[in-house]
Amino acid sequence: MAVFPPPTLDADAPMLTASDYQPPRWLRNPHLQSMLSSSRMRLQRGLLLLAATGAVSDELILDGGEGVRLQGWHSHVEGREPRGIALLLHGWEGSAESSYMRMAAARMLEQGFDVVRLNFRDHGNTHHLNPGIFHSNLIDEVVHAAGDVAQRWPDLPLVAAGYSLGGNFVLRLAQRAPAAGVPLRHVAAVCPVLDPGLTMENIENGPAMYDWYFRRKWAGSLRRKRDLFPELSDCDDRVLNLDIRSLTAWLVERHTTFGSLQAYFDGYSIAGNRLSTLQVPADILMAKDDPVIPYATFRDWQLPQQARLETACWGGHCGFLENWRGDGFSERWVAQRLRRVLPG
Repeated sequence: MAVFPPPTLDADAPMLTASDYQPPRWLRNPHLQSMLSSSRMRLQRGLLLLAATGAVSDELILDGGEGVRLQGWHSHVEGREPRGIALLLHGWEGSAESSYMRMAAARMLEQGFDVVRLNFRDHGNTHHLNPGIFHSNLIDEVVHAAGDVAQRWPDLPLVAAGYSLGGNFVLRLAQRAPAAGVPLRHVAAVCPVLDPGLTMENIENGPAMYDWYFRRKWAGSLRRKRDLFPELSDCDDRVLNLDIRSLTAWLVERHTTFGSLQAYFDGYSIAGNRLSTLQVPADILMAKDDPVIPYATFRDWQLPQQARLETACWGGHCGFLENWRGDGFSERWVAQRLRRVLPG
């Protein structure tokens, strides 16, 4: 298969904005965008583009605090001094090997960054690292892991980016970074989850393929976890066949201290004014036609002055595909936003 080199980002080029995303007409369907974004075609495209950078990827086991271990993949070009370090966070039931993670890594490497693609607990092939089950309020271990990254490269400016649930995590990371002593300089989020309760309603009431996709992947992840830790005997096949709301309620009641589904959702919501104390500069990209995360939740979002939301007319959920090869606008946008921290 031929490798089509990605367009490079000219440092003197005008700053990309959401209005610059003008996909061909056949790519303006939000469901097509969302499905193609996780297709085998795009997965292969991401693999090829990352390989084309000449980078080598080495496994890191990062300290998540209190005995938690999180896996990361450090991509670097041998013989080249990096200009910065970029931490990338994937979406729910994605992984460090998701197509957008590889593509974003390739774009950041082009700009002179080294990249760490983090796997959340129980994502990728990491179910064996920790006995506890992943849930979306485990922000402290991600903050701690980001601090570990910063300590390993203390002389490099640290930036971070995330997609979907990873976008939610990266914004909460930015909010907590100053108090945690993590020298985070700038973050970018693509289609972040704002109000988890409304996102679940959207999945439940939307096209069945989204509910099927997330339930299938989550059930498979829980099955792997149960096989590795037999003490999780409450995670039987009856539980794994529950609908997504009931399965989340089971997780909250059995494996968290939140007590109720609403308290759990409130724990990681960033809607309303919850990011009012954010100090780290943040850029956020959203698509008005996102079929998973309702755009209506963004209209009344209250952000501080150093955070900026851009909305594109198209893009689906974390798609923003530009052509039949699967090149992504959002990965170029992320790299351009985050390279501003680099010297010169």
